[in-house]
Amino acid sequence: MKYLTFALAKGRLAKKSLELLEQIGITCEEMKDKDTRKLIFVNEELKLKFFLAKAGDVPTYVEYGAADIGVVGKDTILEEGRNLYEVMDLGFGKCRMCVCGPESARELLQHHEMIRVASKYPNIAKDYFYNQKHQTVEIIKLNGSVELAPIVNLSEVIVDIVETGSTLRENGLTVLEEVCPLSARMVVNQVSMKMENERIMKLINDLKTVL
Repeated sequence: MKYLTFALAKGRLAKKSLELLEQIGITCEEMKDKDTRKLIFVNEELKLKFFLAKAGDVPTYVEYGAADIGVVGKDTILEEGRNLYEVMDLGFGKCRMCVCGPESARELLQHHEMIRVASKYPNIAKDYFYNQKHQTVEIIKLNGSVELAPIVNLSEVIVDIVETGSTLRENGLTVLEEVCPLSARMVVNQVSMKMENERIMKLINDLKTVL
């Protein structure tokens, strides 16, 4: 029996994923060691391997078969646009992708004016404005605090993840339009889905019972 390999997005998502897997009897004790330097963790008994990766890399590991299964946010799946199967909404890490800006920018969105949009997610922003709103915009990719962009007049609006909206409010910004809801998803490599269908489907069905 070959190992099934999981790639988990580092941080909160990995922690939540492991808690969820424990509910269906899948444990990996060595991952709980806070001081470990290991990169790959193994459950010999169940023939499973786990590794932690940066969220943006998880879809890549899964597409190329370095991992059979991945757990990552929907935002990353949309932004990376990899060839893989999204099999399940795990229901945690809920938030939404939104167009945000000062109240004064609302009109620019309604009148389809040529505006600048700053985002860490240029592909999601482009898809939303070009394909859903049919509005021509200039997209500026940023890596840090995008909330700064409208304040310093780099852009009229931003496309970003909103959880509570408190950062927006503190900076005089508001949600102007919702792009899509987000949460943690399970993704599967396309070849693994065929070759290891029985094991993967059992895993999915077991998870469904606890969700």
